[in-house]
Amino acid sequence: MLTKFLVEKYKWNEHVTWAQMVKVVQRKDKEQLPEILRRACERLEVVFGLELKEVDPSHRSYALIKMLRLPSEGSQSTERSERKTGLLMNILGVIFMNGNSATEEEIWEFLNVLGFYAGRKHVLFGEPKKLLTEDFVQQNYLEYRQVPGSDPPRYEFLWGPRAHAETTKMKVLEIMARLNEASPSAFLSLYEEALRDEKERAEVRAAARSAKAIATSKAK
Repeated sequence: MLTKFLVEKYKWNEHVTWAQMVKVVQRKDKEQLPEILRRACERLEVVFGLELKEVDPSHRSYALIKMLRLPSEGSQSTERSERKTGLLMNILGVIFMNGNSATEEEIWEFLNVLGFYAGRKHVLFGEPKKLLTEDFVQQNYLEYRQVPGSDPPRYEFLWGPRAHAETTKMKVLEIMARLNEASPSAFLSLYEEALRDEKERAEVRAAARSAKAIATSKAK
């Protein structure tokens, strides 16, 4: 019930307060709200690719933010757009967990479990193979290429430039860990790689801020 309420708030681009969420889960369950909200947030991330963030601490106000900036499909297809984001985040997670490249077979093995099959039209997404090998590739979220040296040719997926720009290895690892009912640190080598990625990104941001500050001071 809480997940549905939050998705509706997102569709109308409205913030949600803690008091509103208490009303949704009913006052008798007020003490359980933190746990109910945690489970709702997990579903929002895994299924819809949405992240709940606090925007006004003084009023305990929150907003749902898209994890990836997929092109908008219009107000009538909000759910389809967000479910695409959730699906793409899962695919990025599979790629990361397979050593930063996943064969076509590995991707479809995962998608088949979710009910997606190549050549079988999906009610929300149409033909899944086209979504992966054309749409997500053209949007630069995925790279689809022949496995080097494969004969007969086999194909694999990697992160595209927009995926690197808009999400992180740690974020997709957190999502995949939830699917496996584990913590990210349970996947030790992947967790260490994700931490290195976070450190490198922080260093790049710090260098950019420093360069901007120097340029500003020279301009004065």
